[in-house]
Amino acid sequence: MGFWDKLKGELIDIIEWTDSTDDTMVYRFERYDNEIKNGAKLTVRESQVAVFVNEGQIADVFGPGMYTLATQNLPILSTLKGWKHGFSSPFKAEVYFFATKRFTGRKWGTPNVFYVRDADFGRVTLRAFGTYTIKINDPVMFMKEVVGTDHLFTTDEIESELRSLIVTSFIEAVGASGLPLLDFAQNYKKLSDFCEQKLGEEFKEYGLEITKFLISSISLPEELQKKLDEGTGMNMLGDINKYTQMKAADAMTNAAQNTSGGGIENMMGMAMMNQMMQQNNMMQQKTFQNNTVTNTPPPPPPPVQYFVSVNGQQSGPFGGDQLQQLIVQGQLNKQTYVWKTGMANWVAAGDVAELAPLFGAVPPPPPM
Repeated sequence: MGFWDKLKGELIDIIEWTDSTDDTMVYRFERYDNEIKNGAKLTVRESQVAVFVNEGQIADVFGPGMYTLATQNLPILSTLKGWKHGFSSPFKAEVYFFATKRFTGRKWGTPNVFYVRDADFGRVTLRAFGTYTIKINDPVMFMKEVVGTDHLFTTDEIESELRSLIVTSFIEAVGASGLPLLDFAQNYKKLSDFCEQKLGEEFKEYGLEITKFLISSISLPEELQKKLDEGTGMNMLGDINKYTQMKAADAMTNAAQNTSGGGIENMMGMAMMNQMMQQNNMMQQKTFQNNTVTNTPPPPPPPVQYFVSVNGQQSGPFGGDQLQQLIVQGQLNKQTYVWKTGMANWVAAGDVAELAPLFGAVPPPPPM
C-alpha cells in the first residue's frame, strides 16, 4: 500500500448511521483516530439528528438531509477551530447521531403496592401497569442532561428513572381524582390524560417528550377482588338464601373430597354457612311478619245509598235497611224511580240489579 493509499484510508469522507435496533437512542460515529476529510459527506436520515462536538463543546446540529462539510455549514465549529477563511485540511470532531423516532411500547408498573382511601372499602392497596411512548425532542438538552459522552445510549439506561417519574405522577393522579375504586376502569382515559400532561413538563427537563401514556390495569387486592366477585354472584342469583345454600353445598363437597388435612377449616366453613342460613331465615321470617302487618286489608267501602221518588218528591238517600223498610211500608215498589251517584237518569227500581234481592226478600201478604 502506498503512502497516499494509507493516508486516504485514515480520512473519513462519509458520515452516516443506519440503525437496525428498536432501542438505540444515541450513537456516536466511530471515528477512532481517523480524521474527517474536508468536503466529507454527512447523511442524516429522517428521524435522525446529527450533533458535532469539538473538544467537549457542542458545535453544529444537523437535521435530516445530505451535507458536504465546509465552512459555510459548520459555522460554530469553524469558529471554535479558528477557521477564518475556510479550511482545507482534515479535522477531528465527535459526531453523535440522535434517533428522534418514537420509542413505543415502553412498559411501566408500580414495583410495590400503594395505598388509597376509598369511601366504600376504606384503606386499600393497589397495583397498576401500563405502557408509554417517548421521543427525543431536544437533542442538545438530552446530550447535556442524560447522555454525556456515552457512545451508545439505549432506552434501558433511562427507563428506570422514567418509570419512577411515571409511578409518582400516577399515584398523585389517583389521589387527586377522588374516584371510587369501582369507577376506575371507566376512567382510565381521564387518569391517563392527567398523567400525560403532568409528565410532559417533567420529561422536557431531559430533552424528551412523552407522546402517549396508557393504563393497562389497576388491580385490587386478591381478597377484595374475591369478595367483589362473590357479591356479583350473589346479585346474579338474586336470592341470598340460594346463595348461602350454594356456598354450604360447596363447603360440604370440599370437606368430603379433602379427607386428609383441612378438615377443621372446612368444618368451620360449614358452620359459618349454617349460621348465615339461620340468620337469613330469621330475617326472612321478620320480613314476612312485617309484610303481614303492612298488608292488613283496608276497611270495607261505605254502603250504597239511593234517592227515591215518592209522590213526585225526591227523598233519601236511603241505605239497604231503609230501602227494605220502604218496600214493607208500600212506599217503594219495582215501578218506583230511584237514583244514586253515578247514574245518568232516574231508573225504575225493578230494573236495578243491585235492588232485586230486596224485592225478593219481602214476604207476601198474610192469608185472610
